[in-house]
Amino acid sequence: MVVKKTTKTKKKSVQKLQPKKSNTKKVAAKKRAPAKKTKVTKVVKKQVTKKIANNKSRIAPYKVKKNEKYMSAAMKRHFIAVLLLWKEHLKEEMQKTFAHLKTKGETYADPVDRASQEEEFAFELRTRDRERKLINKIGISIEKIKQDDYGWCESCGDEIGIKRLEARPTATHCIDCKTLDEIKERQLSG
Repeated sequence: MVVKKTTKTKKKSVQKLQPKKSNTKKVAAKKRAPAKKTKVTKVVKKQVTKKIANNKSRIAPYKVKKNEKYMSAAMKRHFIAVLLLWKEHLKEEMQKTFAHLKTKGETYADPVDRASQEEEFAFELRTRDRERKLINKIGISIEKIKQDDYGWCESCGDEIGIKRLEARPTATHCIDCKTLDEIKERQLSG
């Protein structure tokens, strides 16, 4: 009889533990829901749209508050706004280039004039191609902010730093790792 009681108590304890585990999974799943992040992004997009409408092409640098945690929610909102404003500016420049290429698409009879025009177009298209790649980097940076990976070095895992991110919002390496990469690159190229 004693054996039966212990097996019953063991079964009860196992049964009690199982629902608790499933409850914690549900709570953890609720915490991971990205609903708050999308609301933040929508609010920031509205702010960026207002700045663009007011022809403000620059956002003031972020001022770190005393005892503020690195990559706090306010910092993330700031960098999302910076990245979105930069992206919109690049898209506007691309539209201007396309309009310019359409209107200036006349052919000149003089071969020197024609060569000069083609060189100008080639230069503009190279610039826009670089900006297209930059727009992709901006999109990746925005995704990193949403996933809480923004602001941390990909090589060493250290903080990139607010000043570096203000200078280059798409930076993926801290200044030390980037300096080492540049030194290695110079040594390899001779």
